[in-house]
Amino acid sequence: MTYELTLFYQDIASLLKIARAKAYQAVNSLMVETYWQIGRRIVEEEQGGKHRAAYGERLIENLSKYLNAEFGKGFSEANLQNMRKFYLCYPNFPKLSDNSNSCEFPTQCVGNLSWSNVRRIIRIDNPQERDYYLLESAQQNWTFRQLERNIKTGYYQRLLSHQKNEQNILEVVPEESFIKDPYVLEFLNLPENIDGKESLLENAIINHLQQFLLELGKGFSFVARQFRISTETEHFYIDLVFYNYLLKCFVIIDLKTRKLNHSDIGQMDMYVRMFDNLKRSQDDNPTLGIILCQDKSETMVKYSVLNENKQIFASKYQTILPSEEELAQLLDKYYLDE
Repeated sequence: MTYELTLFYQDIASLLKIARAKAYQAVNSLMVETYWQIGRRIVEEEQGGKHRAAYGERLIENLSKYLNAEFGKGFSEANLQNMRKFYLCYPNFPKLSDNSNSCEFPTQCVGNLSWSNVRRIIRIDNPQERDYYLLESAQQNWTFRQLERNIKTGYYQRLLSHQKNEQNILEVVPEESFIKDPYVLEFLNLPENIDGKESLLENAIINHLQQFLLELGKGFSFVARQFRISTETEHFYIDLVFYNYLLKCFVIIDLKTRKLNHSDIGQMDMYVRMFDNLKRSQDDNPTLGIILCQDKSETMVKYSVLNENKQIFASKYQTILPSEEELAQLLDKYYLDE
């Protein structure tokens, strides 16, 4: 087979892959919208009061039997209950007029989601949390597995805990909506106590870089490890350097496998100032610095430069996946410390 013929075959295959992807997206969007419409009709029928009470009590049961007989599997009572709840969660769901992936309002993103993601999201009680996962799932193309992991690890609550209040994450200043506390790094497969072994933590992060980027959040790209920054007389090495294309700034991370202390804060303050002075371009926003530590004193955070400095943050990390109860206790402790 000639090189030109191989390119021809690959070009045809590429066209088919693109067409299939577009067809899947269109079918998926139509299916999600149809399920919302079914949910709306169920609610309208329940509220209409035109039928006998006994019939109304068994409305979804009877509808399930009818639809399964007419169309086959896929219309269980549980699934119809999900469609009903979908409508109740998002009664103003708009029809999508285009295939744009940018979403101004959370409800406009539903058509970009799989039904499995929608079913998982509507199980969340908090409306703001529900909207956050809806928006992020659509914009970041989260798989169901990624969505489930983020919900189980309290992704939204960990972002919110950094805000120190109950303000909606979707409304805060950009840099604050990107910092979590704590970060959950169970995918590194490290023991809980790695005190004094920063190189072990760094190597594990590099070996699981894709998962670490997902945990960091949206817009991050990896730049370097042990990034050297030099003055006229000395060399300094920053553990990890990233660039966030949404914030349009560098994000430098210093790893500490022990409790945060004053020198760590001073060191990061120096790193951020040096990076801004020596590496930041004219088009970049100010550099952000994250001290990723095993533990920290909230009193130290409150009375140090971390309290007012909008470029430096300190967050804890966990190498063990917390249970829902442990995560709730951890976040409760955070608010009490505040």
